[in-house]
Amino acid sequence: MKNNLKNCFLLLTAILLSAGCKKYLDINTNPNGAAVPPLKGLLAHASNASAIITYDVSNVTSYYVQYLASPSAGSDLDTYNSIDPSNTWGAIYDVLTDIHDMRAQAAEQGLNAYIGVADILTAYNMSLSLNLWGDIPYSEAFQGVNNLQPKYDNQKDLYDTCLTLLDHGITLLQDPAAAGQLDGKSDFIHQGANDAWVKTAFALKARLLNEVSKTGQYDAAAVMTALASAYTSGPDDAVVSLFDGPNPWAQAAINNSNLDLDGWLSSHFVDATDAATYGVFDPRLPLIAELTKFGDYRGTPNGKGRVGNGTSHEESYLSLTGWYSIPGAPLELITFPECKFIEAEAQFRANDKQKAYDAYLEGIKADMQKLKTPDTAITRYTTDPAVAVGAGGITLSLIMKEKYIATFLNPVAWDDVCRFDYQYANFNLPFDANLTEFIRRVDYPTSEISRNGKIVPSVALTDRLWWDQ
Repeated sequence: MKNNLKNCFLLLTAILLSAGCKKYLDINTNPNGAAVPPLKGLLAHASNASAIITYDVSNVTSYYVQYLASPSAGSDLDTYNSIDPSNTWGAIYDVLTDIHDMRAQAAEQGLNAYIGVADILTAYNMSLSLNLWGDIPYSEAFQGVNNLQPKYDNQKDLYDTCLTLLDHGITLLQDPAAAGQLDGKSDFIHQGANDAWVKTAFALKARLLNEVSKTGQYDAAAVMTALASAYTSGPDDAVVSLFDGPNPWAQAAINNSNLDLDGWLSSHFVDATDAATYGVFDPRLPLIAELTKFGDYRGTPNGKGRVGNGTSHEESYLSLTGWYSIPGAPLELITFPECKFIEAEAQFRANDKQKAYDAYLEGIKADMQKLKTPDTAITRYTTDPAVAVGAGGITLSLIMKEKYIATFLNPVAWDDVCRFDYQYANFNLPFDANLTEFIRRVDYPTSEISRNGKIVPSVALTDRLWWDQ
């Protein structure tokens, strides 16, 4: 408990210091604030904020991929109306600015481990941005008043930049001279372990290499090479579990229990896990959702809104005791189960059906074990004929379906759903959708248009990103 309190204090201090020092347009200087934030504080803020941004992005994309649904009919997220993601854009660029400052300060001090982590976190946060908006400012960004209208860089070029950053970060963190440089108490993801950061970099590299499956750039062998140096078990996962308050998904469950309607499950997700769609009940569903008053699980159709008054448990919500939504639950950047499904897809595309099937089963088991699913339930599910199809029966659809469940509430599901062209069983357009086809991207924020409007790309919500053609 004492260590947790100390870490919470460190986190709060880091956030306050980093947030108060990089607003370049501030007229006055706070004599009580740090002119230059401490390196440890920047690391604390960058690692924690990267997790919060993961939530921020997923709090949009989880409606598009139909993990969640709004209890209100015709909500903008449910029905593909334009939204203003200014807060998410601002949060991403705030953390990228802090990471930029951390890299510069670490370079001055010759601390390559901090530079390596900066490279990895830059690649991570930038990849989230690229998969929402496509072209974004980067090469001319982070200059403060010296350039208030940085140019938009090409999304394909920035994808390559992300890979370069990951490779550079790996090289720096593997240097023996970088050992012991990171402050473990300030690193909320890997507690200062260089080897853990290297594994995360390789895992993220595999994710990015797999993301281009619809392009001529896809290389299954390269994906497998990256995975060979990535995670080997669940404890390797890149997660953050310490927050200044409840986990945001826990807060959604708390909000709903207080009749501030939040965290409602989509009927598509519920049907995919309660045997309605695939003919097999998934034992992870009780570890995610609450039962209705009818003693079963019922989702809310996207766009249609609730059938009851929202207070009588006629539909299923994120559970107050669910794995993802208890107060101490982690926010996940990337995990071992995801890596196994990346492996399954890569092996399938390489036409090694046996290895694809083996990785598929390992991914299911790893995710179920993560959620603390009883062993008997794991065995029952993984031996069910709908799941245990053998190497001869494995399909990309089965791999993607199981990955969809295992990446619940993670933004990577948005990339997958787009790559897979929404071809999941019974995945339909929302009720009263504003578009006649599935959404492919997010609008640029109004804050950016107002400041940088002349060069902000003009896009439509159905415009596909470069890897989604």
